[in-house]
Amino acid sequence: MDRYREIQIFEALSERPSLASAARRLNVSGPTVARAIARLEARLGVALLSRSTRGVRLTEAGAAFMADCTRILNGIEQAEASAKGLHVEAQGNLRVLMPLLFGRHVMGPLLTGYMDSYPHVRFFAQYHDRFPNMNEEALDVAVWVGHLPSSSLIARSVGHVRSIVCASPKYLAAHGEPMEPEDIKHHRLIATQASQNQVNWAFQRQQEPLTVKARSVLSCATVQGAIDAAAHGAGLMRCLSYPLYDYLHGGRLRRVLQAYELPALPVQVVYRERLKASMRVRSFVDYIVDRLREHPAMQADKTS
Repeated sequence: MDRYREIQIFEALSERPSLASAARRLNVSGPTVARAIARLEARLGVALLSRSTRGVRLTEAGAAFMADCTRILNGIEQAEASAKGLHVEAQGNLRVLMPLLFGRHVMGPLLTGYMDSYPHVRFFAQYHDRFPNMNEEALDVAVWVGHLPSSSLIARSVGHVRSIVCASPKYLAAHGEPMEPEDIKHHRLIATQASQNQVNWAFQRQQEPLTVKARSVLSCATVQGAIDAAAHGAGLMRCLSYPLYDYLHGGRLRRVLQAYELPALPVQVVYRERLKASMRVRSFVDYIVDRLREHPAMQADKTS
């Protein structure tokens, strides 16, 4: 097996660090993937994967090598397309799906920048908080927050977000700051679903799951409504961190119970074809991935 194929096999782990999923993605056997990784590790003299009873994960050296492999493979694809005279200009319709508040708080300026750079691409944005069937819905690209379900999609990680609890400084000054998850039972709580009279908020204490149920005093039909209510001092609310960045950074909200937050969730840009992807898809993915990785809202532990 040549080095190029070994790099392809290793890069297949970018979707998720699983030998079985990489094998399915490439339509090869699991032992083929394992042997290719073993040859790479032997030749490089470093461990690329850390193996345990829970599965495998990239080591620090493996993560750095993964980034290089992805860049190399993308460069080869672009060079081949250029040599064939294909897709020399990004143009045509581009259909992208993303979570509603992600579009509002993170993607807006980035989309404008892309359209300025690629004026011949006509952009169709859809907003839903669900994982799409990209083939049936004729979608080109999607932004997904959370662990990617098993699929044949190509995924590029752009950062992480967390589910956080926050309130306005005014509210915390008047009612005190909760120090333990159970303390929320003594606070005014804002639910993010209409007609919901209680919240079930999940935390972790010393890496053990913990769920606290408590009555809410305000139910909002939208997450944005709950954020605005909290910013005006209505009480504690909870949601993913990306729509809260400007509120937290500007001091309108303050993050609490940070020590008990659940593990960060990955944010990924996903698309379908790698070799057959059009210039408009490749140009958009490359443009948006680079900028999302630099966006402060994608740095889960630097939100506040």
